Amino acid sequence: MNHFRWNVLPPVSARQLSRTPNLPPLIVQLLQNRGLTEPADFNLFLDAGLPAGTDPFRLPDMSQAVTRIYRAILSGEKIIIYGDFDVDGITSTALLVEGIKALGGLPEPYIPHRLTEGYGLKSAAIESLHKQGAGLIITCDCGVTALPEVKKARRLGMDIVITDHHMPLEELPPAIAVVDPKRTDSLYPFTELAGVGVALKLVQALYRGLARDDKELDKLLDLVTLGTVADIVPLRGENRYLVKRGLQVLNNTPRLGIKELMLQAGLTAGGISSERISWVIAPRLNTPGRLEHAIASYQLLTTDSLEVAKELSVWLERKNVERQKITRDALSLAREQVSEEEPAPVLFVSSEEFPSGVNGLVAGRLAEEHYRPAVVVRAGEFWSTGSCRSIPEFNIINALNRSRGLLTHYGGHAQAAGFTLPTRNLPKLKQDLLQVAATELAGIDLKPHIDIDTQVTLSEIGGNKIFEMIQQLAPFGEGNPVPVFLSRGVTVLDCRTMGNNGEHLRLKVKQGNSVWNGVAFGLGSYVGEIASGMDIVYNLEIDQWNGNETLRLNILDFGKADDRA
Repeated sequence: MNHFRWNVLPPVSARQLSRTPNLPPLIVQLLQNRGLTEPADFNLFLDAGLPAGTDPFRLPDMSQAVTRIYRAILSGEKIIIYGDFDVDGITSTALLVEGIKALGGLPEPYIPHRLTEGYGLKSAAIESLHKQGAGLIITCDCGVTALPEVKKARRLGMDIVITDHHMPLEELPPAIAVVDPKRTDSLYPFTELAGVGVALKLVQALYRGLARDDKELDKLLDLVTLGTVADIVPLRGENRYLVKRGLQVLNNTPRLGIKELMLQAGLTAGGISSERISWVIAPRLNTPGRLEHAIASYQLLTTDSLEVAKELSVWLERKNVERQKITRDALSLAREQVSEEEPAPVLFVSSEEFPSGVNGLVAGRLAEEHYRPAVVVRAGEFWSTGSCRSIPEFNIINALNRSRGLLTHYGGHAQAAGFTLPTRNLPKLKQDLLQVAATELAGIDLKPHIDIDTQVTLSEIGGNKIFEMIQQLAPFGEGNPVPVFLSRGVTVLDCRTMGNNGEHLRLKVKQGNSVWNGVAFGLGSYVGEIASGMDIVYNLEIDQWNGNETLRLNILDFGKADDRA
């Protein structure tokens, strides 16, 4: 049987095809599947053009933010850029420091320590920065829910400019400016900017106010791309435009730190894609923030010393290996608390042994393995911190909202969130989340599904021309997934396991006169289900080996040819 629910998307109509005679039917189908039905929008998407209405001053409070920052620059005031410890926050911090420094300002970075300070604007940090003479704090990727902290800063005589992309509360912090496209009063047409995207709009507004050319911002687009892809925001609209341009910067003129990181990770020059960022670069940049302090990744991104870049990239690679081991150990501990036979509607595990820095990764793996929302909590004697990862059918931040009276701090998105609470409240939080999930997920078949773009034969997708055509839709990511195809009734000529523990499969399949090599990552345990005739669901990908590139199938799922999803 299939291991996922297969959802074949509706075929494009003959009328729709007739409206776009200059585009291949496959491209029209793929565009329709991504919500594009008007021919006028097709070229904008394929060209990754800049949508209309992206004037930074359409964002709320942008004029107030710009005015206050100009005053700080002109007076030589100490400016603190207060970011987050993930890739979005680190790149946002680097972008604002570089952008404001180029205007003659005196910005300094401040990234809180994940383990000792936690996420977001903190009162203790504000007090410390005040004593150091800071008069202005600009937040990035955080701050929109920091009401008491901003009030404290005001009492100390400090000004706060908030740039964020998270959902605000009903009451906004009393900051000089709260620049967030998700504000209900925002006139900005695109709400899905990452934190680094909002930071870019602030620098763009600062530059435009001084009649400086937007092209000066091009050198910052690599940072925008790293943060946007890593934060898994939709690669549509302005994000698509920014990421595509930023990838050109990353591939053509990478900054020293990224170039050295690529060498350590085994990436080839010019070969950076959104997928490489997600699976290779972002995890490494996230590692210092998980294990020690994210300032190391900031330094890697901003250094102009080759010696420092080499030293930091080697250190990051070593720390990434350490992080992988810690994650494996924590995942094993978490699995012991989860019932394999009848998992609860929310997987809620806690232990004093969970390392806070990898709890989100562990929660993500549990959610993936069991297709349930997962909460992983590091339980302390008095205070506990948790990370949540969810499934599309369950909005985890809404669930936490219902229990906000139990929480000291919390925040996040529909699919990922984090919180801090008194340890004595843990049992009640678990009970509340289980009740909400039991109600909202009742009657739902909790099995992951795969959206399939279209059914094709292996001969129809053969040749590099088809692959190059599909690549017009890149960069791929959230909101614009890599196209998925279904081919029915293929013959399996050969199948064998690969990997240290046989966790993957290597196959050779045939349909008609077309023969393809393929890999099925993570499906090695299903090798006994392979039959001579199979239906397969897959992507097309380039296999790079020994300097050679060949097209192959990346098989996502399979079932006997007579099964129907």
